[in-house]
Amino acid sequence: MWRYVCLPFLLLLWSDTGLAESTILLPSQAGFDGSGSPVCSSPDPNLNYRPVIGILSHPGDGASGRLTNDTSSTYIAASYVKFAEAGGARVIPLIYNEPEELLFQKLELVNGVIFTGGWAKKYDYFEIVKKIFNKALERNDAGEHFPVYGICLGFELMSIIISQNRDILERFDAEDNASTLQFVDNVNIDGTLFQRFPPELLKKLSTDCLVMQKHKYGITPANFQGNPALSSFFEILTTCIDENSKTYVSTVKAKRYPITGFQWHPEKNAFEWGSSAIPHSEDAIQVTQHAASYLVSEARKSLNRPPSKKVLSNLIYNYKPTYCGYAGRGYDEVYIFTQPRSRF
Repeated sequence: MWRYVCLPFLLLLWSDTGLAESTILLPSQAGFDGSGSPVCSSPDPNLNYRPVIGILSHPGDGASGRLTNDTSSTYIAASYVKFAEAGGARVIPLIYNEPEELLFQKLELVNGVIFTGGWAKKYDYFEIVKKIFNKALERNDAGEHFPVYGICLGFELMSIIISQNRDILERFDAEDNASTLQFVDNVNIDGTLFQRFPPELLKKLSTDCLVMQKHKYGITPANFQGNPALSSFFEILTTCIDENSKTYVSTVKAKRYPITGFQWHPEKNAFEWGSSAIPHSEDAIQVTQHAASYLVSEARKSLNRPPSKKVLSNLIYNYKPTYCGYAGRGYDEVYIFTQPRSRF
């Protein structure tokens, strides 16, 4: 004999053997006819439901010169654009070598910034990253909620800027492999990108290789904690182990600012296919989705609402991506910028 208890959306069936089966029910199947008046919640006036993320371009074409021989060209891997869009934001490219006045006019149009992966650590690129980073701190100090994601090189550059030490980085062997994330003992993930991860996914992050590594540099936990500037600015959330069993800091969250640093690539799981090492499991895709959602949820807290016409004139939609995945390595798509294109 079967007995049942009906709960909203869930039917639990018990047999005399004590075994249980569950079936997901639609509202109408659970006895809710939907005849009542629908409730559409009013928008929260404290949130920006049209957030825009600025992504800083990187020197080159993203394909070691295979796509253009223009030495002034810069690029953004399309995976970073898709990553921001997956969280519910639009993107404005911040072209690092365009006139600085123009670049910072564009920065006023966005609600957060991504510093991408890459190789450039010196000269003009470093100086522009430093100026944008300091501007982000100023905007937060002035009361605007302005999130920053520093991914791989982006995190490395933030570490150099904060520590004021160009030699803070160490060599690691993590150039093309997936790995786990090991959470620091007793770490509090409230207010971090991990806060909305389902408990089961959090467990799998520590046991399954769900994040992609693509870097030669990093910082050991000891050296990170031993640097007063870094340890007072950031809290370490996770570490990773490279191919030589050497531990490095892999995720950090600023203590006073909405700034997150990654020594791994949250964007690659869902949007890059050039390396067979990139994890594409359902769990790995969820990691990308949750990381993207957290960035944009933070950007929605920004009350910066620039004129719509200026935003539309500078969105990434004004550019076309170039497919380069046929090479079987590197990025699948890139946006290449050879000259400024904006209207103010």
